[in-house]
Amino acid sequence: MHQDSTPLYSYVSYSDTGYFSPLVTDYLDGNARLKPYYAYTPDMAGINSAIEDRKNYPVDRETLVKVLQKQYEGVEISAKVASNLQLLALDNTYTVCTAHQPCLLTGYLYFIYKILHAVKLAESLEVQHPDKHFVPVFYMGSEDNDFEELSCFRFRGDKYRWQKGDKAGAVGRMLLQGITEDVLKPLFKYFGPPGKNMETLKEHILQCYKPEHTVAQATRLFVNRLLGKYGVIVLDADSSDLKQSYIPVMQEELLKQTSLPLLSETLSFLNQHYKVQAHPRAINLFYLIDNVRERIIEEGYVWKVLNTSITFTEAELLAELQLHPERFSPNVILRGMYQETILPNVVFIGGGAEVSYWLQLKKIFSHHKVFFPVVMLRQSVLWKSEKATELQMKCNLSDNSLFLPLYELENQFINTNYNDLINISNEKTAIQAILDIMTVKATHVDATLNLAGKAITTKINKYIDTLQYKMRQAEKRKHQAQLNRIIQLKSELFPQGNLQERHDSFLEYYLIYGEAYFDILLNGMLPYNSQWMNIGWV
Repeated sequence: MHQDSTPLYSYVSYSDTGYFSPLVTDYLDGNARLKPYYAYTPDMAGINSAIEDRKNYPVDRETLVKVLQKQYEGVEISAKVASNLQLLALDNTYTVCTAHQPCLLTGYLYFIYKILHAVKLAESLEVQHPDKHFVPVFYMGSEDNDFEELSCFRFRGDKYRWQKGDKAGAVGRMLLQGITEDVLKPLFKYFGPPGKNMETLKEHILQCYKPEHTVAQATRLFVNRLLGKYGVIVLDADSSDLKQSYIPVMQEELLKQTSLPLLSETLSFLNQHYKVQAHPRAINLFYLIDNVRERIIEEGYVWKVLNTSITFTEAELLAELQLHPERFSPNVILRGMYQETILPNVVFIGGGAEVSYWLQLKKIFSHHKVFFPVVMLRQSVLWKSEKATELQMKCNLSDNSLFLPLYELENQFINTNYNDLINISNEKTAIQAILDIMTVKATHVDATLNLAGKAITTKINKYIDTLQYKMRQAEKRKHQAQLNRIIQLKSELFPQGNLQERHDSFLEYYLIYGEAYFDILLNGMLPYNSQWMNIGWV
């Protein structure tokens, strides 16, 4: 980045990108059919209503603060984090929450984006409501056991993976044994360029990702080092104390199995119009102990933990729940309700898939009398380097057109710049008219020649289409240099045909921009207005 470069922010409607499902775009557009499936609109008016209503749903703030203080013992924190930890004890403090699994070194870019969006929204709400406080919270999904998803990341095109070995159960509880040999040493071989950014980032990684740390510890430390200056609180909800308040919901789920029938009508409706994101089970809880995180099922008044020999009678199950609530882990259907039970939350920020499955859940929130927050789509970002910004200008491409498939961009370029040379539609129309006349004449001579005339017409049209295709390809070859710029631009902005935020790691951006990377993102983020953000340079 040149010292005199200035970030240039521009925005594209999410629906114009083509990367979001009809359910998400209909939700953002306020489609009437979805109104029964959320409580508040994802805008300032909806958030204001949520803040007003949230006071009717108290949470155990004393336990929340006690758990967080214990989790932060021995962690060097910023003044902002220290202040936020204290503010959470006050009744006029609310949270803006986002959630994600503890991906290795944060995984893909959207991990960072969703946390920064929570920061931006909390800062904005502080200004809008000076009599209240708003704390950005990263809810770490440490109980997830999808090791394959959480154990890898990409850096400059290469994939780095922590080897599983005999690791099993909740990822957050796993010790980082083997992380140095599997990931850190190979990664540091390609770190650079040398300088302050590289040394700072390397130090962050080495101090957080130690073999004696659990994945949850490392993630808390890493997020705190990167984003603690913004006051981000990292919450690991894998806690016996926190789950005490969720026992009534888990008990009903185990004994009465209410979620599935409650959600059946919602799923039936949504399935008629959209692709459903999450599917409930009879019991939406896992059993979590040692190296085990397995589903709980009921068979003839006996509760079994799949793939183990563990079983419970009803009395044993209830005793286990009361004594060890930390051994019961909500799945995607019940996780959000747990989050809203333990946090004084007003807004949940999630990606497209998260927005989709939250819209399935309102009925079980209502049944259990749990607050249903504003559900907001996280900020998506397209980061254009100075080189990419220059290429875009040379190609004369709008921000909207960047999201088009490559073949469409190539055709658009040819059609816009050289359409007259290759457009033979008038000639094709004239030939078709002649062929129609000839077919009519042939039919008058002999009715059986009608089919022969049509067959010849079809064959000639195919020849014409082939000629037009060859003309277009020849035109492309003549202007290959310009088309190569488009190919190069798409390759940089959409690596291997994927969105940057689902392919790249923040590491390569931090090495270039340092801590300023986060500030650049924050400065352009829109806390309320759901649009895709593009960042270029001038």
